Amino acid sequence: MDIRQGAPELGRPGQQGRRALVAIPLALIVLIVLGDVFTPASVRLSPLLIAAPAMTASFAGPLLTGSIGLVAIGAQIGINAGQDRLTAPNRMAELFTLISVSALIVLFRAVLDRHARELSRVRAVADVAQKVLLRPLPERVGPLRIASVYLAAEPGAEIGGDLYAAARTSYGTRLIIGDVRGSGLTAVADASLVLGAFRAIAHWPVPLPELVSHLDAALSAERTEPTDRAPGAGESFVTAAVLEIPDDQPVVRMVNCGHPPPFLLRDSTIKALEGRAPALPLGLGHLGVGRYRVEDYPFEPGDLLLLYTDGVIEARDADGTFYPLTERLHTWDGKGPRGFVDHLRRDLLAHIGGHQGDDAALVVLERRHPES
Repeated sequence: MDIRQGAPELGRPGQQGRRALVAIPLALIVLIVLGDVFTPASVRLSPLLIAAPAMTASFAGPLLTGSIGLVAIGAQIGINAGQDRLTAPNRMAELFTLISVSALIVLFRAVLDRHARELSRVRAVADVAQKVLLRPLPERVGPLRIASVYLAAEPGAEIGGDLYAAARTSYGTRLIIGDVRGSGLTAVADASLVLGAFRAIAHWPVPLPELVSHLDAALSAERTEPTDRAPGAGESFVTAAVLEIPDDQPVVRMVNCGHPPPFLLRDSTIKALEGRAPALPLGLGHLGVGRYRVEDYPFEPGDLLLLYTDGVIEARDADGTFYPLTERLHTWDGKGPRGFVDHLRRDLLAHIGGHQGDDAALVVLERRHPES
């Protein structure tokens, strides 16, 4: 997409819609003219002609609005000439008022259109930036099928403080899902830092604990930079689960840094992958003792692995009830990551009534059978 082209102007119907709507102000002008012609001289309807360009400005641009204004002005002149009152002072005042107000309406419509175009360009640039930062996960990576969804709490945004990414290596696939403490631009900045570090390091032939140690060091180093940053910067940390899924072994290896445990779905059973030795969140590793510990879990062909952020389990309905993720997992009787993610997304939005208070991310992995 060429971001310079921008998006369609806001608040404006399409070309065919404008052609249909323009009949309304034209019909109004005709009715006012006929009313002025066939009503007594004491009844003056022509001052209402200003309604025609004002109405047009609500759905059309300055050119069409100005054209309707000219038609209204011509109608005013025609009415005055037909009644031999073209040069009467009160009629001249009405005409001058109609011309002046029509010109102001056209000017305001032009300014509004310019602001709409600027906003469209800004949104287009922001959309590209967000997609670069939080790249869509591929649908297939090695023996895995992947589906994901990101629900940003900020209206119009596509990324906040939650993050996920995947990296393909020569021996398997590495993934991260995380949640930055806090919100706003500081959270987005920390999310971008962790994502950038993960994409740069995940391909290195280093053990998973060392990868996590590098991520922690990158976030910790950024916190100590002597630069002017937003309020709350330097106090952030990131809960994260970093996973490694070998191609040739039916296991998933994980280092959990204070993140909600993933769920493994196998046939009709659901198991939370509770870590026996969870680590501190990224950015707080200097407070811990010892190395990061990897834990292995079976992940066989046909299994589904659900990764999520706390925006899912902490989502509340109007009564303040948390979203019961574990219970809702039992309602899923279909197959495939995409259907699973779509099911959870619809169910979550229905639970909260569409009013989201925090970012939420869902990632579902399925290990394919060798023949699929």
